[in-house]
Amino acid sequence: MPRVKAFRAVRPAPANAQKVASVPYDVVNREEAAELAAGNAESFLHVVRPDIDLPADTNPYADEIYAKAAENLQRFLSDGVLQQDDSESIFLYRQIMNGKSQVGVVCCCHVDDYENNLILKHEFTRPAKEDDRTRHVMTLNAHAGPVFLTYRDDQGLNQLVDDAISSDPLYDFTAADGVQHTVWKIDAPSDYVAALTGVPAFYVADGHHRAASAWRAGKARREQNPDHTGDEEYNWFLTVLFPASQLNILAYNRIIKDLNGQSVDEIRSRLAEVGTLEPTDNPVPQNSGSFCVYLDGSWSLLRVPDESIDQGDAIACLDVAILEQRVITPIFGIDDVRTDPRIDFVGGIRGTKELEARVDSGDWACAVSMYPTSIQQLMAVSDAGEVMPPKSTWFEPKLRSGLITHLLD
Repeated sequence: MPRVKAFRAVRPAPANAQKVASVPYDVVNREEAAELAAGNAESFLHVVRPDIDLPADTNPYADEIYAKAAENLQRFLSDGVLQQDDSESIFLYRQIMNGKSQVGVVCCCHVDDYENNLILKHEFTRPAKEDDRTRHVMTLNAHAGPVFLTYRDDQGLNQLVDDAISSDPLYDFTAADGVQHTVWKIDAPSDYVAALTGVPAFYVADGHHRAASAWRAGKARREQNPDHTGDEEYNWFLTVLFPASQLNILAYNRIIKDLNGQSVDEIRSRLAEVGTLEPTDNPVPQNSGSFCVYLDGSWSLLRVPDESIDQGDAIACLDVAILEQRVITPIFGIDDVRTDPRIDFVGGIRGTKELEARVDSGDWACAVSMYPTSIQQLMAVSDAGEVMPPKSTWFEPKLRSGLITHLLD
């Protein structure tokens, strides 16, 4: 069973929570982050995107980036923007988006449980990004953003959470994007720890690079400590655990740079060999095994025959795998979607109008609107020890950074 524990959180005062809280580092580029943090010296973007405080041409992996992140975190601590709790606790974190609620338990998980696959993964990490996040953790001596985990629902734990969120919260605000963020502090966490310790496995929903970097930072700190006992705080990393039934996965759509030397009619002809292809006014597929393709200013619906999909194979039945194996590689000539610059990925939160705009601009030739991967499919892949194709899931809403931080000492 995976382990969890309470911790001494670093966090803002309630009156300052909305001002400090920021989007995660990896959902905005430098320009977007700078715009969001403009005029707000207390935005946690100064910690997770410290490049906004340096010249725009600074190498994103330069020493100055990590030094500035640590400097900004220390400034927040010395100025009282953030303070560390005197005692260990856990937290409940509720997000409400478009009327749908999800409530997670904020606690620490053990790095060994990540290594030993008690915390299951479903995607590969990229070395450069993993190196970056590991260095960020080590330089700050802190986990600045939580790893988004899920688990199969436990009714006892659900009841504990339901009872607790009827009380007054610690934080409660609605962000500019309309998502409501509410946090409760649990000073007597033993019942939650016991309930979570009884869960057979946790699953990484979002944050594979943060999880891998926490594990690597923990190993590095062990190697640096000749008196390592296993009880040190660096053996644990910051997580938020949500019950699977509450999670919202959006599509992760695809755009393709060119038609691989073919005409529009030739592409459509080849798509019609994959399944049924017909014009549509609805750019959002309604079922698994269906894809909406935007080409030459109009949408078409591609349906793959149900009997051709192996539902017994956790990977082969995924829409992202079907598209890759039957369309992306054979028709567009893209062999490795991880590295080929001729394909890119657009989170479903941006909508299909974004796909149309990208293609209509002339910068891209084709877009594919996907049906979302389900949480059941994600867990089946993880249980099988398999890895999903890249960019298979887009979770919303995103967890805010800066509300709760975990120090390694």
